Amino acid sequence: MRSLLARRDFRRLLGTRLLSQFGDGVLQAALAGTVLFNPQRAAEPADVAAAFAVLLLPYSLVGPFAGVWLDRWSRRQVLLRANLLRAVLVAVVAATILAGIDGPAFYAAGLAVFSVNRFILSALSAGLPHTTDQASLVPANALSTTSGSAATVVGGAAALVLLPLTGSGDAGYAAMALAAALPYLGAAAVVSGFDRAYLGPDDVVRTARLTVGQVAAGMVSGARHVWRDLPARAALTVIGLHRCLFGILTLMTLLLHRGTFTAGSGLFPGGLTGLSQVVAAGAVGTVSAAVLTPVVVDRFGRQAWTVALLVVGGLSQLGLGLLFHPGAAVAAGFLLGFLGQGVKICVDSTLQERVDDAHRGRVFSVYDTVANVGYVAAVAAAALVLPASGVSRPVLAVVGAGYVLAAVLHVRMTGRAAGSDAGRRLRS
Repeated sequence: MRSLLARRDFRRLLGTRLLSQFGDGVLQAALAGTVLFNPQRAAEPADVAAAFAVLLLPYSLVGPFAGVWLDRWSRRQVLLRANLLRAVLVAVVAATILAGIDGPAFYAAGLAVFSVNRFILSALSAGLPHTTDQASLVPANALSTTSGSAATVVGGAAALVLLPLTGSGDAGYAAMALAAALPYLGAAAVVSGFDRAYLGPDDVVRTARLTVGQVAAGMVSGARHVWRDLPARAALTVIGLHRCLFGILTLMTLLLHRGTFTAGSGLFPGGLTGLSQVVAAGAVGTVSAAVLTPVVVDRFGRQAWTVALLVVGGLSQLGLGLLFHPGAAVAAGFLLGFLGQGVKICVDSTLQERVDDAHRGRVFSVYDTVANVGYVAAVAAAALVLPASGVSRPVLAVVGAGYVLAAVLHVRMTGRAAGSDAGRRLRS
């Protein structure tokens, strides 16, 4: 990591990510507070699921366009202009909150910001290999994605620190949302230091306009590119399953802290403060995974580490969740952050290693689509079966079994991939 940080280009891209995701944390805290903890509004589990669907499913609609364009447009320009655009759009979100607007108009404003966010996150992943060598992809992903996730948590925490000053009504959450514009503008300033072509794409024909047919063809091309490569296919499968299970646990945690844990317990309060403890514990788990994953992968390999994370992490979620206690929820948050980040680092590194630069933007858009569709579908399904209290032991059992199933599938798919690669080497 010291050698990575010695590279000026890597530091600049990392700085862009940190500022951008810090702003995401501020905005997410404002939206979460508006929907879940604003005394001027009320939301049922179905309303929470609808909010997730409106804010995340459009990623899957924007993703195909983002992927094709990121393989044709300057990724530096995408990062610059998208951050500037987000700074303008958060002002619109703040205005809708201040005016007390609810329903489709409120969600449409949030949708606009998070749709632009899809371009930014895909561009950051697709441009990363231009700032490091292939041998350093695992630590580069560990440092970038983990510090980015931590920046999101810090942004959310900063917003919560400001909450007593702004108040927990519409005006307070509107001011909180508007504050996200500042780090977005900072991210645009940092990425402007790159030359236009520095982050790629390399050696492709760029076009200013794309038809719907061209976009569809580009997305299909990216999907086929992944499907033909067994390790890449296995990586997408495991991240898709993880996101489904993560979605179920997310809704359960939100409902528990809004209702069941409101009284709190000693060091572990309920409500928004208790929920922030879970998020902070997840961030610590994320950082811990970033420190350990490169070391463990170097010694035992990505497959063994991914399987261990899925089995141990999944069973621990089941065991801790069954306690239905605020302290156990914090511990489960740490382990879920560790599990999720360790798996993500391995998946990102596999895709960046196996996919050529000409397809990388489209492949990461397929990745995002799989992750977000799975997440939102799981939240929607959980909203139908979880009670308002969030307490459901059968649902937790399904989550634990799901992680074990994901581990089994990963072993089988990567085993087939290893056999296929060995056969090709023998034939050659």
